[in-house]
Amino acid sequence: MTIERKIANLFHLSDKNWMRHANPWSVWTRYTVLPLLALAFWSRVWIGWWCFVPVIITFLWLFLNPILFKAPVSNNSWATKAVLGERIYTHRDKTEIPTIHQTNIFKILNGITLFGFVYTIWAVYNYYPLELFYGIVITYLGKSWYLDRMVLLFEMMNPTSEFPS
Repeated sequence: MTIERKIANLFHLSDKNWMRHANPWSVWTRYTVLPLLALAFWSRVWIGWWCFVPVIITFLWLFLNPILFKAPVSNNSWATKAVLGERIYTHRDKTEIPTIHQTNIFKILNGITLFGFVYTIWAVYNYYPLELFYGIVITYLGKSWYLDRMVLLFEMMNPTSEFPS
């Protein structure tokens, strides 16, 4: 089982929930999680231990977001293709993916994302606003580039305009 599939299982991404998560609203609103989480932890200065209330709310948003929306009606959206490509990539141990996508680029992009995330945590801990901004930007650049590669994977694996079965 791939690490990505283990993470998907953590978020309860069944076939039905993958389709819900493929809704562009789910993808784009998920980009709010990191800034909200940073703000929630940063609020410890203003509200002390009460900061865990917004932290918990943000984590609830993180876990509920993929299943709150209806499945999209088409796969024309970049965001929808990105999630459906992720779904394909997550099952690469069961379904072969094209050779062009069997490179280390996904690991590199996930590494960039992880670096940005760790940098963000460091900035939140130390109250460095400019570094916090940089960390979030690096995280989202890595993630967005990764998702863009997932769009290409989806388009190669599903050249028709229909949803995968």
